[in-house]
Amino acid sequence: MSRKHRLLCTVFPVALLVLPFFVGAIPVESPSNEDPEAENPVSRFRKYLSINTAHPNPDYSVAVSFLRSLAESLPLHTRVFEFVPNKPVLLLIWEGSDPSLPSVLLNSHMDSVPAEPSKWTFDPFSAVRTSDGKIFARGAQDDKCIGIQYIEAIRNLWKKGFTPLRTLIVSYVPDEEIGGLDGVTKFVASKEFEELNVGFMLDEGQASTTDEFRVFYSDRTPWDLIIKAQGAPGHGSKMYDNSAMENLIKSMEIISKFRETQFDKVKAGVAVYSEVISVNPVYMKAGTPSPSVSFSGATYVFSICFMPTKKMRYEL
Repeated sequence: MSRKHRLLCTVFPVALLVLPFFVGAIPVESPSNEDPEAENPVSRFRKYLSINTAHPNPDYSVAVSFLRSLAESLPLHTRVFEFVPNKPVLLLIWEGSDPSLPSVLLNSHMDSVPAEPSKWTFDPFSAVRTSDGKIFARGAQDDKCIGIQYIEAIRNLWKKGFTPLRTLIVSYVPDEEIGGLDGVTKFVASKEFEELNVGFMLDEGQASTTDEFRVFYSDRTPWDLIIKAQGAPGHGSKMYDNSAMENLIKSMEIISKFRETQFDKVKAGVAVYSEVISVNPVYMKAGTPSPSVSFSGATYVFSICFMPTKKMRYEL
């Protein structure tokens, strides 16, 4: 058994001590006699959701202040790094009884994808809770629920008198939804990260409505495919071959057919999303404001996620 595999075997049970508390930390329904204004896991979750950390202008400073305030009532000390100005990485650290051992890292991200309020039933940052217990807010599943569950799991463990053997670190990173280049990418390459001596980590996965949680040991590799087509410009009154848009459409048709073959496997129940190559068109730039003039260049961007190879799975 390699050193890496021995390390995972010794660290993994510590992570399992935390996982069982994830569901219990945030109940779907509150008791009927509970004060709706009282501090509880659901109210703390809703406060986190009400902080607008959606792109293109995520408010990280308010999110960090809120999360640090939650840590103050727990046996956690905090550290904040800014490898890029105004893009903080927050750490909540629970010191283990033997800090010389490799630590356990639980990661989530503070940012969320953009919201279009006009297309929502409720304001996306009001965190409205309906009578059936559902909460509507941008970032609720991806992935502020996980960020709060980590803290509530620690709260439950601490109240039960538990002290971790290994140091437990909860990290909150910026810019995950736009690639993480100014967030986790710089964090893991830093001296500060190396000093944490991380032996095992868990990141976001899939939200669950039951007491069962799926733990994934690998992830697909993201890749942006940018197609830039060139062609002859001309006036709309003429018919001609090899315009930029015409050349671009040919590539789009080929990629779209491949996408259908992958999506058909998911629709048929043969594979889940993580077992196929996902392809999604995300951005297009072409043409001019004048409808009668053909432009000489066009760009199309596809977001693609590749499955790990067997070798990659083994190394992970």
